[in-house]
Amino acid sequence: MSTIDHHTLDLSPHISEAGVGDYIALLKPRVMSLVVFTALVGYLMAPGFAHPVLAVTSILCIAVGAGASGALNMWYDRDIDALMSRTVNRPIPRGRITPPEALTFGMTLAFFSVVTLGILVNWFAAGLLAFTIFFYVVIYTMWLKRSTVQNIVIGGAAGALPPVVAWAAATGSLSVAPILLFLIIFLWTPPHFWALALFRSDDYARANVPMLPVVAGADATRLQILLYTVVLVAVAVAPWPLGYFGVGYGVVSVLLGSWMLWLAIQVYRHREGHAAKREPRRLFAFSIVYLSGLFATLLVEAMMPAVTRLIW
Repeated sequence: MSTIDHHTLDLSPHISEAGVGDYIALLKPRVMSLVVFTALVGYLMAPGFAHPVLAVTSILCIAVGAGASGALNMWYDRDIDALMSRTVNRPIPRGRITPPEALTFGMTLAFFSVVTLGILVNWFAAGLLAFTIFFYVVIYTMWLKRSTVQNIVIGGAAGALPPVVAWAAATGSLSVAPILLFLIIFLWTPPHFWALALFRSDDYARANVPMLPVVAGADATRLQILLYTVVLVAVAVAPWPLGYFGVGYGVVSVLLGSWMLWLAIQVYRHREGHAAKREPRRLFAFSIVYLSGLFATLLVEAMMPAVTRLIW
């Protein structure tokens, strides 16, 4: 396949007439909501007193940093976004926002999110946030996404870092627990996105993005989804018997993990006909429920001591 020249597609040389909704779309709000949620869990799980003002400031800075990453991702990927049905209606391909505006918007948000977190909270967390933005924009978007089939595997580290940043914001240090949160999200990312890629493979092929189904084929992708899901479920359950997370989390992780594994097996088994598209869609949808359920349980466990003190 021929390589797309990133600089040949000038989509919006004129001044745009973007509305507030266009700039919100530039932030990738659905991705941001997951970042905020996982970061909140990481912050509340951290030991010590969580000052409300510092907590809100930390989560807000992480959210703005995530939005900056999304805007910069859309700025750089404007050429391939225009070729994919899933992304063709984003603000830059539609001509609602010009590339320079998106770049300026993203860089401004990135700068202020990092500096604000450093000044008001601590510079260790700010450094981690800066690294997260850099990793997503430069390492993943500009390099890995277009050059290697392992783009999602390695690039998933960026999406797994928000709870680590939040823990660092709360404590000024790191521990085993945030590393476990990182590993869960990191291992969740490949089966989640490869399931999407299975039923969107034509999109990725058209844009010349080397996603696993495009490069290695659907059957190899199904096998990798199953293998990663096995490891994911095992790693996600492990913190319970190891004593890092509570019994409630253990039960939920076993139940959700069992269903996640069952769906991955169905993706592996069904390779022809309607089921070959249906099963990856089911896994993709449930994977969001799976990760949300794990972190929601951890959130409840983290809040229980405070709730108990209020009641008694």
